[in-house]
Amino acid sequence: MLDHVGLNVLDFARSRAFYVAALGPLGFAPVMDVTKEETGAYEGTGFGADGKPSLWIGNGPRASGPIHVAFVAKSRGDVDRFYDAAIAAGGRDNGKPGIREHYHPNYYGAFVLDPDGNNVEAVCHAPR
Repeated sequence: MLDHVGLNVLDFARSRAFYVAALGPLGFAPVMDVTKEETGAYEGTGFGADGKPSLWIGNGPRASGPIHVAFVAKSRGDVDRFYDAAIAAGGRDNGKPGIREHYHPNYYGAFVLDPDGNNVEAVCHAPR
């Protein structure tokens, strides 16, 4: 349904480093960068897979959030690796990896607050 989502961040370099680290275990990476010289004001990075940016972060006059964004993980191990990488990159715990049965019996997710306080989640819906 959605083509992409964009977030304004307060410290572009810090947030870019966070998302590079946190999304790497999920198979997402920077696929496009735009500079202030190209746009006139906006500096941003598009993250995605297979060359398609689905999440954009960039400088803005104020942060967009806090908001919640959830990324699909292929396995529960990927959820764990996302959480560990995000915490190591400066994220703050907002829910350790585990089953969230109140959503459904196989909902395995982890939640981390990014540098701007956005609630970033990785979730695997597959059984085990």
